[in-house]
Amino acid sequence: MKSPQFRQYAAADHAACMALFESNCPEFFAPYERRDYTEYLADSPKDYVVCQAGEKIIGAYGTCFNHDDERGHLSWILIDPNAQGSGVGTLMIERVLAYFESENVAVIEIAASQKSAPFFARFGATEISRITEGWGPGLDRVEMELSCDRSV
Repeated sequence: MKSPQFRQYAAADHAACMALFESNCPEFFAPYERRDYTEYLADSPKDYVVCQAGEKIIGAYGTCFNHDDERGHLSWILIDPNAQGSGVGTLMIERVLAYFESENVAVIEIAASQKSAPFFARFGATEISRITEGWGPGLDRVEMELSCDRSV
């Protein structure tokens, strides 16, 4: 795989991001989330980043934060199933951490599933709460927090 490149999402990426979503559904996302993701992309979010290997988008993630409480949020992180295990996810999390650290965010909130939670736990994210089938049948909603302080 070519070295991945990261850039801001553009409206022209919509179809590729939807294909990425479809490749992760229903394993990591519930089918009803398709509408939510479509609406999210329709707003051309300025804090959404895509990851490309050559011409193909193989990942994407969004960030947002509130300066008042020093908490950030990681949203709509997707990785092409064929790129999982290649290190792309690690690169994405490293970029997220660096971004939030530069903005003086102390904690990143992550809404995961029981299937994606182990990935985030590898970077030190801890489970705060769990709702059985909170995302839908077979997908628990796992609320997690990840400290931006890497010295912990």
